[in-house]
Amino acid sequence: MPYVPLEKLLDKSNNSIYKLVSLASKRALELAEGQPKLVDANASTKPSTLVLYEIAAGKVHLKGAK
Repeated sequence: MPYVPLEKLLDKSNNSIYKLVSLASKRALELAEGQPKLVDANASTKPSTLVLYEIAAGKVHLKGAK
């Protein structure tokens, strides 16, 4: 999977690092508990990395944000 720049991720979280970290941690926990992946990735990709790809792809977003 390609490198995801922080600027691209911040655009998805209303330019708030706090909101980005909160979103990523909640989704990573869901993935670790067995929720299905929303993007294609290797089986060895860690949940914390996978969720960054999901956020960058627009598959995961903040409630109330578009």
